[in-house]
Amino acid sequence: MYEKEKNELNILITGAFGNVGLSTLKELINRNYNIRIFEVPNKKNKKISRKYRNKVEIFWGDIRRRDDVAHAIKDQDIIIHLAAIIPPLADENPELANEVNVDGTFNLVKEMKSQNYTPKLIFTSSIAVYGDRRENPMIRVDDPLLPSEGDTYARSKIKAETLIRKSGLSYSIFRLTYITSVNKLDMDPLMFHMPLDTPIEICDTKDVGLALVNAIHCPDIWGKTLNIAGGKNCRTYYNNYIDKMMELFGLGNNFLPDTAYAKSDFHCGYMDTKQSQNLLKYQRHSLEDYYNEVKKKIGLKRYFTPIIRWMIRLHLLRKSYYYQRFKFFKKKTGAFSILENKLIRKLLANNYNKITSLEQKVKELENIIQNLNKMKVSINE
Repeated sequence: MYEKEKNELNILITGAFGNVGLSTLKELINRNYNIRIFEVPNKKNKKISRKYRNKVEIFWGDIRRRDDVAHAIKDQDIIIHLAAIIPPLADENPELANEVNVDGTFNLVKEMKSQNYTPKLIFTSSIAVYGDRRENPMIRVDDPLLPSEGDTYARSKIKAETLIRKSGLSYSIFRLTYITSVNKLDMDPLMFHMPLDTPIEICDTKDVGLALVNAIHCPDIWGKTLNIAGGKNCRTYYNNYIDKMMELFGLGNNFLPDTAYAKSDFHCGYMDTKQSQNLLKYQRHSLEDYYNEVKKKIGLKRYFTPIIRWMIRLHLLRKSYYYQRFKFFKKKTGAFSILENKLIRKLLANNYNKITSLEQKVKELENIIQNLNKMKVSINE
């Protein structure tokens, strides 16, 4: 088959109305590709679709249904597969995450292989597959995949990657870092799951969209797995990032206590992107650029937030599973001596993710004190 010109290529995007999806979609539209979108017909997506209905073809459906997938991928040349259940929903509903992220990818692969002309696949995975990298922050694409304990999302991405590699398709896998967007500044509970001493390297969503679209006509990507991140000018530590963002929101430094954040078992780090940048030329925005965009987006509102600072702090701390757990144990320790309190708080700091074990220790200490009291009573008698 002859090599198609750019405006002849048919490109399908799954998950086009998500954060990265919209950036990719806009880049594709700017380059006049023939674009088809495969999305779930929910209220949010229907609203977004109105802006693009005259520019793209939209197929509504569910990636978990093979018939819907078969209908969507017919006559397509490139599939950019972005559809996924991401955290925190992936952790709250692991069954749904596996149905969409793994089974949905399986459906896509099967239907692609059944086409008369087999399309190529660009799949977005995640930095989460590498697990907690605080001790060894520099991540290379051939590093072992060691997702953090309980990370359903990361494990689903690893399974999907394996399916794709074994499929026999022409594919490329992009492992995305911490993606930022000024259109997604909500402070959801996931912000508390990252330890404050985690090294992070952001990448602007627009740069990710550029990388995905540049990949379409890059012959050297096929069969490769690439790390996608913003480069050296996008690196920092999470505690510095949080302080800067809170400052930009008008809330000040050290706005939330350290006890609101996890102590381990997340992901992120610094990614080796030399190969992906050489191939795709996508790194255009720095961390400082992002901060400037955030400041502009927030505008004058940052001068009014200090008025309700205490309310915002209370609201955010209620979202933090770790802070609520800290408060629970703090109450539990109220009956003990100062030395006992110090011991228990030290246990909390070092073993934040071992609730059952810690509760048992507290109960044991309570029993010891009760027995000691009984002994005192019997001696006095």
